[in-house]
Amino acid sequence: MRHTLSVLVNDQPGVLARIAGLFSRRGFNIESLTVGSSEEPGLSRMTITTTGDEATLEQVMKQLHKLVDVIKVQDITSDPMVARELLLVKVASNAQTRTEINGIIEPFRASVVDVGRTSLIIQVTGDRDKNDALIELLKPYGVKEIARTGITALVRGQVVRMK
Repeated sequence: MRHTLSVLVNDQPGVLARIAGLFSRRGFNIESLTVGSSEEPGLSRMTITTTGDEATLEQVMKQLHKLVDVIKVQDITSDPMVARELLLVKVASNAQTRTEINGIIEPFRASVVDVGRTSLIIQVTGDRDKNDALIELLKPYGVKEIARTGITALVRGQVVRMK
């Protein structure tokens, strides 16, 4: 099962390396990781997606809590949340296929951000499934490159946790 963790950490050099090292040493896979400044000066928020069973997740969270620079760890997988990733995809195109491709990307609220002689770069934000669906529709045209940011997420509204 895929899990989404929201981790508040000190904004210090080496924190990302220590967290990535923890995952590596324990044999946990990081599927995606985003980091940026938080609402609190001096703190950053990491959104980590990882896979594993409940026992694995519990072990990951316990290990994260042991790190000095980790302030707060939340598993927000089952919480109502807004989760997005940015996808850039370079697809082969020519004068004949550009109109078709524009028709495909429009319902996804994607946009063309670069036009070359033989390719387009398309930008879209959304959840992973939406972005995967767009990639599938573009494959027949020839997907040349893909870059994804990974999921970044926040829990919706006020969530009261009972623990």
